[in-house]
Amino acid sequence: MNVKYENKNHMTDFIPQIEPWIDDSELKELMRVIESTYVVEHDLTKEFEGMICDLTGSKYAVAMTNGTVAIFCCLKALGIGEGDEVIVPNMTFIASANAVLLCGATPVLCEVDPDTFCMRVEDIEACVSDSTKAIMPVHLYGQCADMKSIMDFANERNIKVVEDAAQGVGVLLDGQHVGTFGQLGVLSFYGNKTLTCGEGGVIITDDKDLRDCCYRLKNHGRDGKGTFKHDHIGYNFCFTEMQAAVGISQMKKLTAIIEKKKKIHDLYVKELSDISTCFTPVHGVDGCTPVYWFTSFMCDKKMELIEYMRSKNIQTREFFYPLNDQPCYAEEDCVRMPVDYTNSMDLFNRGISLPSSYNLTEENQIAVINTLKEWLFKN
Repeated sequence: MNVKYENKNHMTDFIPQIEPWIDDSELKELMRVIESTYVVEHDLTKEFEGMICDLTGSKYAVAMTNGTVAIFCCLKALGIGEGDEVIVPNMTFIASANAVLLCGATPVLCEVDPDTFCMRVEDIEACVSDSTKAIMPVHLYGQCADMKSIMDFANERNIKVVEDAAQGVGVLLDGQHVGTFGQLGVLSFYGNKTLTCGEGGVIITDDKDLRDCCYRLKNHGRDGKGTFKHDHIGYNFCFTEMQAAVGISQMKKLTAIIEKKKKIHDLYVKELSDISTCFTPVHGVDGCTPVYWFTSFMCDKKMELIEYMRSKNIQTREFFYPLNDQPCYAEEDCVRMPVDYTNSMDLFNRGISLPSSYNLTEENQIAVINTLKEWLFKN
């Protein structure tokens, strides 16, 4: 597909579903790394971790290579391994469950709420067994799970909670940042996230012992650098100063990014409200202040719409493919599926995410809306 730009921040011929806001500010921060010649994890990483703590209200932040290994380290720090089960929502990116498998444990697939796309206590309860050691709520598409009821449920049963807030940067529940309700939480900085480092993840926690364990796990089992004596088994999941530099620049833009994404969402909802029977918007849990990483709708003829938008050079995106129907899991027989997954399959069959980039101009967004209405008129 031929992509043309008026300039680096304004789209013309092709409208992407998502792209990061990258400009000279990232180059400026990267120059700090180049001029220092210190490219491995160092002072800028500590600076970035401090900014994450300020954003989330967490006491500790441990930056890592990516969000998947960050989840893995959280589970390992909690002692989860072979013979254990971790409850994971069926509607999520596959990395959530794969991190459980990486520990040698078994993912147990939990149905989700059809309105919020997140797990609920009644769905979790149907998945609990004597082997359940942790629950992993995933805050999908910038919404959030009902963490207060989930924490009450987990605490009553002495089950640990690891929040996958990979898509939840800036999302609040009753004023508290997601990822801070459970024992540990994870944010992701993959290239399409609200805040990107190109790649990367961070663990947030208020528990110093868990923080220290996660740091050792990512640093070859060491409590610090400069020694070749390793008291623990660990891995190399360290951050880089280049990632930190991009992250620092992105953090300075975060408020503007969140505000723009809300503006984009609100315009979609306003302009499509007259056809809400065909395009149903997402509804979050009470008390949630979402960040519209994606603006998503339900549409009965999703694939027809996607193909039509593609023919007009407008990129949209399907929802995540439900885990219960993943070919790799069926072949390996490595997950437990104790319930019916009607909600998840319906969300996948009908869910579509519209262009939601910071760089999306109002003119191009109106073009997207008009194209949607044009398709609807033809159908």
